[in-house]
Amino acid sequence: MVDVIGAAGLLGAETDAEMLAVRLAHAQRLGNMGWAEWHLHTGETTWSEQVYAIFGRDPGQGPIALPDLAGHVEPGDAATLDRLLWSVLQGEEQVHAEFRIRRGPGDLRDLRVVLEPLAGPGGPVGMHGVIQDITGRRRAERMVSESRRQLLEAREQAAEERHVMLALREAILPAPAGCLDLPNTGIAVRYVPAEKTANLGGDWFEAAQAADGRLLLAIGDVSGHGLPAIARMAQLRHALVGLAMTGQAANRLLDWLNELVLHQLTDTTATAVIGHLDPETRVFAWAQAGNLAPILVRDGAAAHLGQPRGVLLGAVSGRPYELATTRLLPGDVLLMFTDGLVERRTRDIEAGLALALAAARRIRGEDLDGGLDRLLADIGGPNPEDDACLLGVGILG
Repeated sequence: MVDVIGAAGLLGAETDAEMLAVRLAHAQRLGNMGWAEWHLHTGETTWSEQVYAIFGRDPGQGPIALPDLAGHVEPGDAATLDRLLWSVLQGEEQVHAEFRIRRGPGDLRDLRVVLEPLAGPGGPVGMHGVIQDITGRRRAERMVSESRRQLLEAREQAAEERHVMLALREAILPAPAGCLDLPNTGIAVRYVPAEKTANLGGDWFEAAQAADGRLLLAIGDVSGHGLPAIARMAQLRHALVGLAMTGQAANRLLDWLNELVLHQLTDTTATAVIGHLDPETRVFAWAQAGNLAPILVRDGAAAHLGQPRGVLLGAVSGRPYELATTRLLPGDVLLMFTDGLVERRTRDIEAGLALALAAARRIRGEDLDGGLDRLLADIGGPNPEDDACLLGVGILG
């Protein structure tokens, strides 16, 4: 009876050992790691099953002896292996290093090795430790690093492109000269670039005194983004400056600009508001081409001017533009703007217009610059998707 119980105990112990070995092997496969042992005096080398898999070696060939290990290491990492083995033989308790092995043509693997000495009476008699294949981890890290590098380069390139485009716009659209000191009239302009470099577009403005004493006021937006839109914007604005020398009314100027866009600026459309302000009579005579009507601020109230008929520039030929007139009073503020000021992808344009009207009520001609800055802040700041122009005219009492 005792013999039976003893036999059962031995059988149970063997079963537990087998299960432990299976679990250990499974853990090594999951972690892609194994253990190895080298004896210096006997030359005996022992590897676990997973180390053979890591080296891509048939177990029938046996493990790689310590003197032959360097032959499987990538030449550039041989010095790392030498330092690792030297540290172990000096009796350091535990050392680790990473190096690469080449299992075959095009099959380079990253290994992490942790070794410690096998102690003997007179010092280390060998070494043992753990070998782990970390190729996947290092490959992922290199991919992340490369992605970060490319992202940084893209950001630097975008910043440079933005700098170039803004510098070009500034050269094309300098601050209005000769207007700020007009008697009884104040002028302020804000160009608000899009937050995204790729969305810098063709918004423009003009404020200049004509030969007959009237003040030419205009804003517009050319379709598209980037340098092509900026180039077309420059053509349209320069054309307006030249055509305005004829002294013709704003609606006639839009007729000519429409023909220019139709016949010279292929696949382009544009919006615009053009007007003349007579400083003596304070009459603002204006026309529009597909643009939102200006806002008039008077006595603490803000409202859009009644919009005359006018189609988008470049849309169709032969459709006349209508001229409208508005007499401004001392204390009035007139705001002309492109749609990028009030449009947002995240809200309806009517909501943007309502915000602009509410903010405009607080603008005063005596503090036109500060008023425009506050309006821009109140409606949500720069538009991520589009640039905008805002031109303010204050009639001083």
